[in-house]
Amino acid sequence: MDERKATVLRAVVESFIDTAQPVGSRAVSDASNLEVSAATIRNEMASLEADGYLAQPHTSAGRVPTDAGYRYFVDSLGPGHLDETETRQISSFFRHAQGQIEQRLADTSRLLSQLTAYAAVVVGPAHDPATVRSAQLVDLTGGRLLLVVVTSSGSIERSMIELVAGAKVDSSHITAASAALNSAFVGRSLGSVSVVEPTAQPEVDDLVATTLAALTPASHQTGELYVGGTANMAGQFDAVSTVRSVLAVLEEQLLVVSLLGDLVERGLSVAIGTETGVAPLAQCAVVVAPYKVDGEQVGSIGLLGPTRMDYPKALAAVQVVSSRLGESLGEPHED
Repeated sequence: MDERKATVLRAVVESFIDTAQPVGSRAVSDASNLEVSAATIRNEMASLEADGYLAQPHTSAGRVPTDAGYRYFVDSLGPGHLDETETRQISSFFRHAQGQIEQRLADTSRLLSQLTAYAAVVVGPAHDPATVRSAQLVDLTGGRLLLVVVTSSGSIERSMIELVAGAKVDSSHITAASAALNSAFVGRSLGSVSVVEPTAQPEVDDLVATTLAALTPASHQTGELYVGGTANMAGQFDAVSTVRSVLAVLEEQLLVVSLLGDLVERGLSVAIGTETGVAPLAQCAVVVAPYKVDGEQVGSIGLLGPTRMDYPKALAAVQVVSSRLGESLGEPHED
């Protein structure tokens, strides 16, 4: 694509992102400062349409970008920047960020959605490399127990333990099993404990074995998902059915976590339309970045919006927030 075509395409994309209205040659001329006639601009737009970068919704209407047009635009972008107010907002947020890791990740998703007016998603660490500070079994009655594990980083892992139907468990056995598990877990990472020393009490040992069996690796393969700004989606799409489809996807935690993980693995920072591989997101774009703690990639954050997303701002926001989040989580945890 020559420079003039690229300038015209960039003007159409930027105008459509700003107005959500088909873009005509006059708007392109005003936005691009090209010293050529309106007829020349129309010819260039027709050529871009023939090449698949633009589409014309109606015969008499202007053009709108296609997914290929957005992709060319994104691939040719330089580094984006946030304005001074937004930069200060991020700095203030992370300066005062505190509390358990779950709360900080949830707050980060809200921060990102406020910065961009899109839905923001944060995937927590798939496993907590920190050591266990305490482990306790809690009786939920009805044949269910809950194992609550607190780590040295302040995060809390919860695992539901389903007992044999109709089984009645003495509270003293639960207390003894809890003590045995606590003794085995403390000072070690959660995934490293596979055996607990027998207590010589069959009922207690059975409870311990049932608890360990419930801690399958699969329960720690994906991190928790935190979503902020879902209400923003209502104003981003014309069709109510599209809004419903997008919101339904956001409710599918495993799907969203897998999507972000897949994009990061493929080395993509932006997925546009069908590039997401998720049919209900055909009119959406996803901007994603991993975040690292002490040099190790532990999770990812992303933005979900329409394909006419403000890509420069979205990319800059995700990049800055992911970097600051990793730094914040890597700082010593204060009790």
